[in-house]
Amino acid sequence: MPKNVERRPTLADVAARSGMSKTAVSMILNDRPGSRLSAEAARRVRAAAEELGYRPNPAAQSLRLGKTRTIGFISDQITVTRYASEMIRGLLSAAKEHGHTVLIAETEGDDDMISDAVQEMIDRRVDGILIGLLGARMIDVPQTPPDVPIVIINGTSPAEHPSVLPDEEVAGAAMAKLLLDAGHRHIGVIGNNPWAVSSPRHSVTIGLRFTGIAAAFAEAGIEPIMVDVREWNPDVGYDETLRMLDEHPEITAILAGNDGVAFGAYQAIAERGRRVPDDISVASFDDEELASFQRPGLTTARLPYDVMGRAAVEMLLGDRPLGAQLVPMPVIMRESIRDVR
Repeated sequence: MPKNVERRPTLADVAARSGMSKTAVSMILNDRPGSRLSAEAARRVRAAAEELGYRPNPAAQSLRLGKTRTIGFISDQITVTRYASEMIRGLLSAAKEHGHTVLIAETEGDDDMISDAVQEMIDRRVDGILIGLLGARMIDVPQTPPDVPIVIINGTSPAEHPSVLPDEEVAGAAMAKLLLDAGHRHIGVIGNNPWAVSSPRHSVTIGLRFTGIAAAFAEAGIEPIMVDVREWNPDVGYDETLRMLDEHPEITAILAGNDGVAFGAYQAIAERGRRVPDDISVASFDDEELASFQRPGLTTARLPYDVMGRAAVEMLLGDRPLGAQLVPMPVIMRESIRDVR
């Protein structure tokens, strides 16, 4: 061995430093149950390991324990979409805290590639698999061995795999109530999408978003002006807002289906010589990065990609119960709503 390369501390070194046997050191550092070793012995061993800078060999641990401490993450488009990449940040952070690494595969939106990606993860002996979706929808997932659990982030499966979803119904009601509480009674809603809610293969959450919106308005005795659309993007928001302002000049607020629609609404309002929020208030959903750069800033309900990623890791590793879990969508208050009371 070259003289300038330090020898890596071994289990034997920790045993010698702590005055314990190698077997006892291994049991303590690997948290094996039923060792009957005292708390003082565990303290000495861990202190010795820290002083020496000892780190267990992951390959040896995986052979000994039958676990690789590796999680597979299969993305449909998460890795290539700027604002959804927070999901990766959340799951990487949670995995690191639990001593796991993450292998990532990308299907680029081709669901036919999911089966191959799952098999590749199994071949690499991952301890579990996460499947993350850009849009919340139902997908088919191949059967896996019992010891390789799967959790779907922002989606579901016909086999009812454990899943983590945003709480869209509560968020829809919350955004409608923001406008109502500010005194608005003439409100336009741009973005109801009958096509998206026609099948869970298109979406499993958009319908809930608008169920929440409708419930809040019904409770207040308000009938908003609803505009159905096929897509959510700035062009749609721009065109429909122009039409709404021309046909319903009494409108004082617009609730957009998502931030893209809201961005187009901002442009249309300015083109008509009116201002946000002085003349028209605007609220939305998702909290894309550009929402904070609008002037005035856009009030929106955030899609909690980062929290969903973290929650899925905790579910996969047993820190949360399996099932269907809903993650709150926090309301991000900015300056786009005016109180007209």
